[in-house]
Formats: sequence, structure tokens, C-alpha cells
Amino acid sequence: MYKIEQQAAQIEAHNNRLRALITVPEVATVNAQYERSIRGGRKLLQSLTVSLKDNIDTDFAPTTAGAAFWRDRQPKHNAVVVQRLLEAGALMMGKANLTELAWGVRSYSAVGGQCLNPLDENRIAGGSSGGSAAAVAAGFCDASLGTDTGGSARIPAAFCGLFGLRPTYGAIPNTGVLPLSHSHDTVGIIAKNSFDTARIFTAIAGYCPQDPSSRDWNADLWTNYHHGVKGLRIGIPEHYYYEYCTTEIATAVLQAAKTLEQQGARLIPIRIKNAEHAQENAACMMSTEVTALYEKRLRKNPHSISKAIRERMMQAFEYSGLDYANAMQFKRQWQWQLQRLYQQKVDLTLIPATATTAPALTDERNLLEATKDLARNTYPSAMAGIPSLAVPCGQDNNGLPIGLLLESAWEREGLLLRVGRVLEQELGE
Repeated sequence: MYKIEQQAAQIEAHNNRLRALITVPEVATVNAQYERSIRGGRKLLQSLTVSLKDNIDTDFAPTTAGAAFWRDRQPKHNAVVVQRLLEAGALMMGKANLTELAWGVRSYSAVGGQCLNPLDENRIAGGSSGGSAAAVAAGFCDASLGTDTGGSARIPAAFCGLFGLRPTYGAIPNTGVLPLSHSHDTVGIIAKNSFDTARIFTAIAGYCPQDPSSRDWNADLWTNYHHGVKGLRIGIPEHYYYEYCTTEIATAVLQAAKTLEQQGARLIPIRIKNAEHAQENAACMMSTEVTALYEKRLRKNPHSISKAIRERMMQAFEYSGLDYANAMQFKRQWQWQLQRLYQQKVDLTLIPATATTAPALTDERNLLEATKDLARNTYPSAMAGIPSLAVPCGQDNNGLPIGLLLESAWEREGLLLRVGRVLEQELGE
């Protein structure tokens, strides 16, 4: 198939510089996948090329999570999501670079090096799924699977002008995906448009008996996909979410909201109590769970983990059991509050994805500071486990993409993708 050859040529010409992929695809292998798929009849993802974040197990390539100590780690089995992609006719286009162990926003790893943003190579592509977004933006593949613990798919999507879906917690199985924070981890989807995002989600969502967080999936994404936004109640928070943003981002995001209003939606000002405390409580839970996974290695062989990642992990030892318990209690209250919001006041909310566009590679903030600044608006929904969709909505004065987030109650991915489709059409992104 010509598209495979064309994308492989893009990889050969640019990946050594961009470092979006850790493992590049073998054209013969991808062509063989295509031939098997064609023989199996027309399928949902027929001929769609997809790269995979390198913390998602594959039996055809190593899965390293970007860590030197896992450089030669070769799984025997595909992750459940990979198997479902193949069964739906998708073609695997290599393993994407990431922030080492998926813990941060810069997408540097000991195995893959520093991933660059294809839209401005002096800037980061975001993280931790930066390689996934960069691969799509650079034309290496049609879409990519990343993961999203606190924003790891949505932030890179926003920085690269793409759609990025963090689904309802448990909607997509994590079986065969290297863990980070067991109470927040989910596979995420990065794609060029809402339609590909929707059909990938349809192909990979659903219960898996090997995943204790997995849930049945019975919602229908497609019934109202083309129905527009007339009558929808869209909440615009009056505090926190817009406070840290550049003027360019706030203006672009609110203009996108006005576009939806012109299409028949209602914009409703709202206040979400304690939103300013959601990130710090989510960070407590995520950090302690991440560091617990690597505690023995941190104590016995700390230098096997890259310095920036190691330093960020070590800071989790400053949290106490009481801190974690308080964060758990906050999480329950936070989920209850959002449930009431989406039941009683609005159908969805619309906020900036990030406070700034993609930072420069020379940004001097340490990994913890950078992640805190860039994930202010993505951590709260991750903590709640609700679905969140990054949608491109313009550019800043430097031509860098601006993204917004659409968020709603559990299992309302169809609603978010429906609204995202309208924005895609009206804004021409």
C-alpha cells in the first residue's frame, strides 16, 4: 500500500532528528499486516496506521518505557489494546518515544533521547506521550496510542495541534501496559481528527477480565455523532482554569466557546468548588503510587533511572500516609461534586488544555515544576476519572497550536467527540 511506503519514507527522513519513534517499523512487516487484514474482510480500522507508546507491550518489538534497564525487554504477548487494534485492521507503525517511565512532560528517555516537536523543533512535544503526538504530527502514522495518567496524552496533543482523548477510567483495559499510577492510568488516543479518535476508541474499549479496573462498555458513540450542539449546556468555569493562561490561549479557547454558542449551545458560567486544590491532591496520589513501584530500584540502584526522573520520584518520599489518606478523601468529594455538576447544571465543560503553548527545549524549570505548570488543567479530570478530550482551537503569535479540553461525566465520550467534531468543522483545524 502506497501510504505505508510514504510514511516509512517520512520516518527514514526525519525520525533520527525528531526522535519520535524508538523502534521504527519494518515495511515488510507492515505490508504483511495489511495483506492479512485485507484477507479478513472490511474492518473498522482498515489500513489505519497507528504507532504505540513504548510502554505498551508488543510481541513484535521491545517495550522499554524509555528506561535503560528495560532496553532489551521483549514481551511475549501483545497488550490487549494492541491485539484489538490488529483485529480491527489497524497497521502498527513502530514504538513511540516518551518521557522515561512515562513520568513527566518533556519526553526525554534514556533509550529514545529528546523528542522534538515537529511544528517547531526548538520546542518540546509535551509528555509523557510526546513521541506519539510527534509521530502523528510528523506524518509517520495516522494516529497513535499513548497513555494518560495526569495529562500525558492530552498535553502532547495540544502542543502538536491534534485530538487527544483520555477516556473514562477503566473504559480501555490496561492489560499489557506498564503501570505508573494504578488509580489513574489509562490508555489514551492521539489522532488528527475526531472521527479517527472515535473509531479507535470503539475498537479498543471494553471489559478485560485480566484488568481489575476494567469496566463493561455499552455506550454508543455514533447515534448522536452528527447531531451538532444545539441545546447543549456548556460550563465555562469562572475561576482557576483560565487564571494561569496566557491571554492568547484564554482568548482562543473562549472564542471556540462562542463558536459553539453560535451553533446553538448555551454557555453557562460556573464555579467548581476546590478546583484549585485538585491538582495537589492528585499529585500526592500519583507520586506515591509511582514511587512505590520503583522503591527498591531507587534504594538499591538509583542511577539506573535517569536523573530528572529519579529526582522527581524521590520527592514522593516527602508525602506521608496521612497525606495520601486525605487525598483519597478529596478524590471522593471531587468525584461527587463533578457528578452533581454534570447531572444538574451542565452537559460538559470547556477549558484551556494548557496554560502556555509548547515550551522551548531550553526551558530551565525542573521536571516537577514544568509538569505542575503544564498539567494544571489536566490533573483534576484525571483524578476524577472522567473523560477529557483535547481539541485544537487555533495558534498563538508564533504559530504554535492552542488546545482546549472538553470534559463531561463518566462514559460520555460520545458527547465530547460530537462537540469536538463541530469545533473541527467550524474552526477548520
